[in-house]
Amino acid sequence: MDDQHMQIGEVAARTELSLRTIRHYEETGLVTPSARSQGGFRLYTETDVTRLVVIRRMKPLGFTLDQMRDLLDATDRLDHGADVTDEEREALTDRVRAYERAASEQVDKLRVQLARAEEFAATLATRLRQGPGTRA
Repeated sequence: MDDQHMQIGEVAARTELSLRTIRHYEETGLVTPSARSQGGFRLYTETDVTRLVVIRRMKPLGFTLDQMRDLLDATDRLDHGADVTDEEREALTDRVRAYERAASEQVDKLRVQLARAEEFAATLATRLRQGPGTRA
C-alpha cells in the first residue's frame, strides 16, 4: 500500500490542520498514526492523510465525531472489506449515501447563510460609500 511515512508536522501542513487538532483526532480514535519512529514520533501514511482530509471536510458541515467515526468505518469496510457480504455492502453503501445527503443539505443551508452574509457586507459597503448620516 503506502509505505512512505510522514511526521505530524508534514501531515499538519498537508491537511491544513493544527498539530493539536491531529492529536485530538488521535485521542478520540478517528485517526491513528500508522507507525511510530524509534524516538516515539507519530508517523503517518497517505491513507492517514486522506482520513484527516475527510474529517476536515466534515467538520464545517456540523458532523459530530461519532458521525465522522461511523462514516470512516463504513468507507473503510467498503474499501477493504473483501469478506463483506453483498447484504453488508448494500447496508454500508446506504450509510454512505445518507451522509452524502446530509452533507448536500448542509451545503445548501450554508449557501443561504453565505448569500445573507454577502448581502449584509454589501449593505455596509453601500452605507460607507454614501457617507456619514445616511441610512442603508
